[in-house]
Amino acid sequence: MSEMLTAVAIIFIVAGPFLLFANRYDLPAAPLLVLAGIVAGFFIDEALALELAQFGIALLVFTFGVGIQLSSIEIVLADSELTALGQILVVGALGIGFGVLFGIPLGEAIYLGVAVALSSTIVGTALLQTEIRTDLIRGRLGESIQFVQDLFAVAFILVVGAGVLELDPIVLQIGYGAVFLVGAVLVNRYVFDAMGRLAGGSDELMIVGVVSLLVVFVGAAAAVGIPIVVGAFAAGLAVRHEPGEYLGLFNGLESIKDFFVAIFFVTVGALVVLPFVQLGVAESVEKLALVAGVVLLAVLVKPAVTTTILMYRGYEARTATLTALSTDQISEFSLIIAIEALLVGLLTQAVFDAIVLATAVTMITSTVTQRYNERIYRMLSTRGLVSVRHDKIDELSDVPEDISDHVIIVGYGRKGRRMVETCEELNHPYVVIENDPALREEVRIDCEAYVFGDAMGDYTWEKANADEARVIVSVSGSGVISRRLLELEYDATLVLRARDERTALSLLDAGATYVAVPDLLAGQQLIQYVRGLLEGDLSAEELRTEGIAELEEPVRLIL
Repeated sequence: MSEMLTAVAIIFIVAGPFLLFANRYDLPAAPLLVLAGIVAGFFIDEALALELAQFGIALLVFTFGVGIQLSSIEIVLADSELTALGQILVVGALGIGFGVLFGIPLGEAIYLGVAVALSSTIVGTALLQTEIRTDLIRGRLGESIQFVQDLFAVAFILVVGAGVLELDPIVLQIGYGAVFLVGAVLVNRYVFDAMGRLAGGSDELMIVGVVSLLVVFVGAAAAVGIPIVVGAFAAGLAVRHEPGEYLGLFNGLESIKDFFVAIFFVTVGALVVLPFVQLGVAESVEKLALVAGVVLLAVLVKPAVTTTILMYRGYEARTATLTALSTDQISEFSLIIAIEALLVGLLTQAVFDAIVLATAVTMITSTVTQRYNERIYRMLSTRGLVSVRHDKIDELSDVPEDISDHVIIVGYGRKGRRMVETCEELNHPYVVIENDPALREEVRIDCEAYVFGDAMGDYTWEKANADEARVIVSVSGSGVISRRLLELEYDATLVLRARDERTALSLLDAGATYVAVPDLLAGQQLIQYVRGLLEGDLSAEELRTEGIAELEEPVRLIL
């Protein structure tokens, strides 16, 4: 125990300067934490680093499970299942084939295939936090793809955990895993609310209760002999995702997540065996060639496969490409699978080292591709590498050809619905622009005119007859889409949305007619609420109900 505490102390002592550097120059923390881990690896024993990685990944998987809101991803789950299955079959098969051609035995090449096929939940959700939080379609797609892949990974971990390729032990392991997942669903539906009532509104008691739930699931997993990561994942699913009702709980768990994210990235770096430093020249060249092949499959081939599948399912090229770019890394589940296989003797040290190094590289490169994902998409689109078709937009849209002097409403979330209602009350023509498949039927039924397309695409605006519009209103607070609307240079009055006053002023300087800032508008709304309470027009129960509804129903943004 003292050795593990010493290792954790070394991790944070080494990581501290790297985090300060990242904060000072506004750099992504993940790559620097991996580099810190490489330095810390010279002071931490590999066996101890493996143990830390197992516990760190298990706790991170728990926090990911906590963050899953099945109601928000189930509407894109069919697309996610197909995409995740396509990644696993196509990219996994290519990974296995590459390993075999490289001279690796088939049994070990399978782990290379798994490594390149699975994407990182930790990195992917971290890079997509804004999209997930604001309920953007690509955020939900990315989150649900990772969820489906994680279910596959859990099953594969159970198979590896059996230790032998015999039917009875494997069936027993998978049976235990299924029991844990069913137990998680039952706790989520029938026990979690009881915990909330017993806590009596105390955030501290809820945090203690959830941590106790984690301990029970992890302890039960260890007791029946299955990997603890399975128990941790099930424990996360057992926690009901209701931030509006349990805000203090989720804020506390977020802090725990940040702590273990740091440990995870540093331990990944600590497990890296540096070519030419810790290996000979010939072995280093061979290792780098293997790693390069794995990285290319994960960074280039996997996003290409993902983009193709999503476009086949009817998503716009931009949505498909940006979603795919959030999957261009190797999963932490791949790492835990490799650790389990190494410990039971199914994987050699050389292949394990290659998987670890490739994992570290892709987690660094993924932060770069995510930062420049818009530029990457535009480059691919300009060069014709991503085909842009309009037949889907024409098929799904309904806009009168002679519409003019109309209002274009970008997004059909809560704000968009209210704007539609206002236009209909005024008997004024309007067109809604939306690209969320989950809202397709609702828009078709509720709206008189609509375009299902990407607001970043020229044809979407051509279809909406934007050059004849009187007002263009966007409910998106994204700077990317706001800048895109400013580039269109139509004569219409342009109403945008920004997250802060500084951004709003810059958008006004760039040509926007009006920019709404939610915090300022919320302040005005708060005054109205207080006035309603004082004048008796609003009861305390009505105010609470409306507040919870606002928290649990995020505005859907079109991006």
